Amino acid sequence: METYFIFMLAAVGVLVLKSRDQRRRITLLGSHLSNYQIEKLMETLAEGYDRALGERDPNRQDQVLALMQSHETALASQFRRLAADVARVDAAQVLISTLPLALPQADRLFPSSTFELGKAFDIHARGFERAVENEAGRSPRERAFLLSAEMYLMQHTCHWFCKSRTIASARLLARHKTSHEQVLEAVSPETRRAYRELTGI
Repeated sequence: METYFIFMLAAVGVLVLKSRDQRRRITLLGSHLSNYQIEKLMETLAEGYDRALGERDPNRQDQVLALMQSHETALASQFRRLAADVARVDAAQVLISTLPLALPQADRLFPSSTFELGKAFDIHARGFERAVENEAGRSPRERAFLLSAEMYLMQHTCHWFCKSRTIASARLLARHKTSHEQVLEAVSPETRRAYRELTGI
């Protein structure tokens, strides 16, 4: 009975510490995101892409996608500024654990199994910029798919930072019906290569 009681106390302690750390992370990220319209821009783009891909007429589809270009440019610009903001935060405050589950102080206990949010955001910012500049000459439809994948991967990173990799992947699958690995395969080769190198995935 005494052992069970000690175990319960320890479990409660772990949950409290984990909850406190997650609140800190959510607050930190939210304080930076609040300075921008990134979430609104992503929502606008997602809706626009869905509407465009639902058009049967290719010309009409291209017209709708063309209307999204100003929002794409704004997203790339604002996310670059967000990445610069986060890069100025003390690295110890924005470490992401590569362990599959959220453990209190995991970033401090296992520093070799971490990466910095700022570095991940720089990868995402470059991914957005490449997609918008479109030096690869992708069609409007191809670029819409690419930007969607880049946005999904960035959202996964945000949820990973705030919660855990497992929860981030579950949310991605539930919200967009696609897996983390599928998203990685859909982003640009440059994003995929840099992301894998940083995260070790």
